[in-house]
Amino acid sequence: MRVQNLAINQNGFAFDPTTGESFTVNETAKEIIESLSKGMDEKSIADKIAREYDVSEEEAFNDVLDFKEKLKLYGLLS
Repeated sequence: MRVQNLAINQNGFAFDPTTGESFTVNETAKEIIESLSKGMDEKSIADKIAREYDVSEEEAFNDVLDFKEKLKLYGLLS
């Protein structure tokens, strides 16, 4: 799981030391990546996102799943 190796600064600039690629992520994506790196499951991440960003748990859960799929497409998550 390469997502654990990503270095992300406070501004959302992410660097993948494995490939040398860099990109930017928004605050929610940053939160999801950091939570996944800590081994949190989708439900726990969604609960955290729902509380912090004042969205429904269902919406947060769907956002987490969607973002995980994007990470898989880019080879950052298996």
